[in-house]
Amino acid sequence: MRAVRERCVWSQRITHRDLVPYLIEESHEVIEAVESGTSDDLREELGDLLWQVLFHSAVAAQDPYDPFDIDDVAETLTEKMVRRHPHVFAGDVANTPEEVLVHWNAAKAAEKRTRTSVLDGVPRGMPALALAQKLVGRAAGVGVEPAATESAAAPSSEAELGDAMIALVALARERGWDAERALRERLRGLEGEVRAAEAAR
Repeated sequence: MRAVRERCVWSQRITHRDLVPYLIEESHEVIEAVESGTSDDLREELGDLLWQVLFHSAVAAQDPYDPFDIDDVAETLTEKMVRRHPHVFAGDVANTPEEVLVHWNAAKAAEKRTRTSVLDGVPRGMPALALAQKLVGRAAGVGVEPAATESAAAPSSEAELGDAMIALVALARERGWDAERALRERLRGLEGEVRAAEAAR
């Protein structure tokens, strides 16, 4: 990476912002390899994703005001994982996955003391459906439960859920609606409900 950054004129001009589209693409390629690829595909795509981490670190190492490099990234990650696994690296006990999550969430809360809302830290650039799943979970934490649509044909499995979602997208297309926009606008409303519930506490 250092050699590429030093000797490749294209790479020398790249910034963190320039790399974002590549990071998104490589992340999706890893997901595709996990879901429908081979071990060879996954190994290659993980390498491509790692290259993005190395590239960002190389760009950051040249920042004149606040430089850091891949060693700093690894050190920060190591410190965080040690803090979040006290049942592994300290004397705490966790015998179930649920108990592990208690330790993880407690450590994360201690790290993020400046956050004032359960919505803080949720990246709004996530795809709408992934964002919806994240925000609905956060909303439940403050007692805001979006009303579920009652239906005799409510899905009873993930496969049926997929069918129902495709049917909703087909309905949106038929009526000239933008399903992505509709979900994002509803999520903005949900965020408002969460903030109102937090303010009322």
